[in-house]
Amino acid sequence: MTKQLYRSTGLCLALGSLLIIATMVLHPAGGDIPYLISIAKMLKTSHTIGIVSVPVALFGFYGLSKALQDKLRLSTLAFIIIAFGLLACMLAALLNGVILPTFLSKFQSSLNEDIQILEIIVSYNFTLNWAFDYIFIVACCLSISIYSILMISSGNTFKWLGYIGLSLLVLAFAGLIFKFAFTSLIGFRFFTFSLSAWILATGVLLFRTKPQPE
Repeated sequence: MTKQLYRSTGLCLALGSLLIIATMVLHPAGGDIPYLISIAKMLKTSHTIGIVSVPVALFGFYGLSKALQDKLRLSTLAFIIIAFGLLACMLAALLNGVILPTFLSKFQSSLNEDIQILEIIVSYNFTLNWAFDYIFIVACCLSISIYSILMISSGNTFKWLGYIGLSLLVLAFAGLIFKFAFTSLIGFRFFTFSLSAWILATGVLLFRTKPQPE
């Protein structure tokens, strides 16, 4: 793995994490259908940033997987898992943040007549979003657990990040035991900000890493 690939993928990891943070900062709280229509532009803006972050971060994880490549190719497995998670995240952002507000805005003039059917559609959309969120959360936890174990076993400069990654997983597991709602806006923000901080640190470290001689 060349120095240029370390730098480009590390930069993408850091940039992807910052875009994810920007998405959650700009993400408005939910509400009823008239409120969703009134914040349609903000919803589409914040979720578009989130969609853009997916391929950027994924390329960064590709570099991380190359840097942590082992004989069993577990880093490749971690990359595949995180790719599934980011795909689910992108679909949730597309459905909930782009398609839904665009669709609802078309009924602004006839909202009173169509409110019942629209409420059913919104409820169905939120159920899909809930499922995609859980896929994203579980995939991230599995992927980071593999990356963290590889970081610790490698014994290089990534080792301390591996311990931090496992610590975040312990917190996530504790939240699951105490029935913390990770799919609520507050819960998802907490998970996403914690994840983004780890990704940002990993990206910076990857950017500064020198290739090992083969």
